Amino acid sequence: MPRSEGQKGKLVWLLRILARYTDEEHLINVPRILELLAAEGIAAERKSVYDDIATLRALGYDIVQHRGRGGGYHLASRPFQLPELKLLADSVQASRFITRKKSDQLIRALSQFASQWEANELQRQVFASSRVKSMNESIYYNVDALHRAIASDRQVRFVYQEWNLDKKKVARRGGGAYQVSPWALLWEEENYYLVAFEEGKGMRHYRVDKMTSITTLEQPRLGREEFDPQKMRNYAKPMFGMFGGPVSRVELRCENSVIGPMLDRFGTGVTIMPQPDGRFTLYADVVVSPPFFGWLCGFGGRVELVAPADARQQLRQMLETISKAYQTKEPAQ
Repeated sequence: MPRSEGQKGKLVWLLRILARYTDEEHLINVPRILELLAAEGIAAERKSVYDDIATLRALGYDIVQHRGRGGGYHLASRPFQLPELKLLADSVQASRFITRKKSDQLIRALSQFASQWEANELQRQVFASSRVKSMNESIYYNVDALHRAIASDRQVRFVYQEWNLDKKKVARRGGGAYQVSPWALLWEEENYYLVAFEEGKGMRHYRVDKMTSITTLEQPRLGREEFDPQKMRNYAKPMFGMFGGPVSRVELRCENSVIGPMLDRFGTGVTIMPQPDGRFTLYADVVVSPPFFGWLCGFGGRVELVAPADARQQLRQMLETISKAYQTKEPAQ
């Protein structure tokens, strides 16, 4: 058999050819395989290709042969099926925290798991009109740094930022650093959050895309007694807009027409008691907060906050404040 410098890598190149140039709709024959190998500087004979395909099959690769006119081979099994790749690509493209540049890079990386024809189907436009793509490219490195700190049981120091009226991010605490013990990373409402223990304040959460200058310290983490891994899955469930605070049991009286949104928000495990007047009573644990009140107001009176009494009073005061702002004919200058 002819020899060349590429002979040792022939088996790998053959697998790459099958992965890139074949799928169920596109077969490849041996003459075409020989052409592609030759383009890589690898001389081969028909018999050696048949032997290599047999070797790949013996190693567990699902290579299917189609006999007859127009026949050939295709790689039938891959790490990801095309519908799975489409789902991943759509999720990447629609995600707020992934920049457009990084979205394109990740989708190109995903396309390596598909044939060249299937890869074209991953370059799809996913419409997410209400989402604003992040402009913070460093978030990926922030996430990695925080994962490493958690794995090494070390505290971290960082500067936390917020937006100002000039549309620029400025440091909170006058530029002073936060020092916390990181315990978990949470994905909620299309953002990454760090759940961490801050001495004197307990468990808190921070948006990762607002963190900068992250440094891993030598001090071991604190707050182990306050961190419960079993509760992380439901950490954000009582919150609205990730607004933290004490959790309260609320009683809501709802029209039957809003049962869908209620189950979407609180899950099917929530307590519901049908009432004879065409409404139902719902009990749920929530963080009573302005975002929660705003969510209630979105139902336009179809949902009433019955208890606790202090939360009902807070909502009434908020509505009175809003009402006063709209009683004047012209907006305040």
